[in-house]
Amino acid sequence: MANLSAEQSNVEVRMAQQAGQEAGRTGIYLSPMAQRRADFSDACASLFARLDLADSADVAASLMARAQPDLLIIDLDRFEPSIDLDALADLVARRAGAPVLLLCPFAGVAWLPALMASGPLRYAVTPLDGAALRTMVETTLAQPGAPTCDAAGLRALLDLRTRVQAALDDAEDAHTLAESLCAALCAWPGVLHAGLFLLREGNDLQLVAQQGPDGLLLGALLQRTDRLLQAPLRHAFPGLLAAAGGTAALIEAPEQPGEPALADGLLAHGVAMALGVPIPADGPGAPRGALSLLFDAPRAFSLDEWNTLADVARLAAFGLRLAAIGQENEHLLVRLTYISTMDALTGVANRRHGEELLDKEIKRARRYRVPLALLAFDIDRFKAVNDTYGYPVGDVALRTVADTARAVLRASDVLVRSGGEEFHIIAPHTSAIDGLRMAEKVRVAIEQAQIPGCDHVTVSLGVAQLGEQESGDSLTQRTDAALARAKRAGRNCVELAMQ
Repeated sequence: MANLSAEQSNVEVRMAQQAGQEAGRTGIYLSPMAQRRADFSDACASLFARLDLADSADVAASLMARAQPDLLIIDLDRFEPSIDLDALADLVARRAGAPVLLLCPFAGVAWLPALMASGPLRYAVTPLDGAALRTMVETTLAQPGAPTCDAAGLRALLDLRTRVQAALDDAEDAHTLAESLCAALCAWPGVLHAGLFLLREGNDLQLVAQQGPDGLLLGALLQRTDRLLQAPLRHAFPGLLAAAGGTAALIEAPEQPGEPALADGLLAHGVAMALGVPIPADGPGAPRGALSLLFDAPRAFSLDEWNTLADVARLAAFGLRLAAIGQENEHLLVRLTYISTMDALTGVANRRHGEELLDKEIKRARRYRVPLALLAFDIDRFKAVNDTYGYPVGDVALRTVADTARAVLRASDVLVRSGGEEFHIIAPHTSAIDGLRMAEKVRVAIEQAQIPGCDHVTVSLGVAQLGEQESGDSLTQRTDAALARAKRAGRNCVELAMQ
């Protein structure tokens, strides 16, 4: 059987060689690698009456200047876009629509839209074995036309752009945007699964969203969902390749990257092709992340499709940036609110915010007919603390007093620094008697508190309950008057305000 198979293969080669020679077909194969030129010649030379091998774009251009071949094959492996793109694009442009076949490494398919812009061409993703390479060359010779979008395909691209734009318009934050983008991509015909990877702080690439069949989960395929730049499959899975390298990656068959476990996992879920498209950064540097698309059947992308995918990635970057700006604005608003309402030294409400809160609590107490108490206290002989121990110790004393008072208050009570060493406590649902008990707890706690840099401090307190028709200013004045009486009574004591 083995001898018969070998004989049959030799017959097929001779027949193809005869067909190529009879047709008088000529070809140019361009690769900077001697071994690749030799391998291609072994696999495909019999398809041509004449096959020229070129090791540079200049040599290929010289050969084309003498006679245009029936097929130009450019093997992009080991060419550099930053160096060779212009020369290779010129070769494609010189073909003026004549057949061109690109052999593109799966980790470098960013070449494809760049060269497609110079003229129509077909492409195949490598690595390919000799039989598959020969089949691709035969197909290109028989059907030289480039991939194009029909009317239905163009409508699908328009629908994709519309859905992606809607996802940006409706997104509230980065998470909802990522989920909506994946849903929009899954609606593109042929897409079985869509995922979105984002680069977080600390060079941590995470899978932040995915859409697809219930059993198809990228975390299971990749064996992790975070710190994916260190994942064992970062060199093989197109989504990770795009996020790490910043260029699109495509495998037209799951076995192409040479990872059997990944290939088996993809095939088990009906995945025939996988694409990764980088999400560009705001400026120079690593990409923001990548879009991952898994397809249920192989397909050749047209230039319109490549351009649409690039536009989707740019829109994703724009939307993510807007979401980040929105989050930054929220943080700034929270910070601004904190700065404008809280005392920087002690972390309690400042005087202005305290006055606003007191007015609100007075309205609530009147509406629901519940008692409201206001307490005032200040640190006894605080000037002596500053004079004796210095202002840094005085600041420590203020913070300690505030922290100690907050520790004994209820969650509904509000501590306010009204100025210098003076504080107020707004105590909802509190009568005068309960206010006296609260004041005594505060006094004892502060008297017992340890203050680094000095021994102890004490406080004097005044307590008042809101009258039926009383204003906030009047309540504050009565509370402060009670505090003054506590000072005159010898300090470190509590006084109840008079009606």
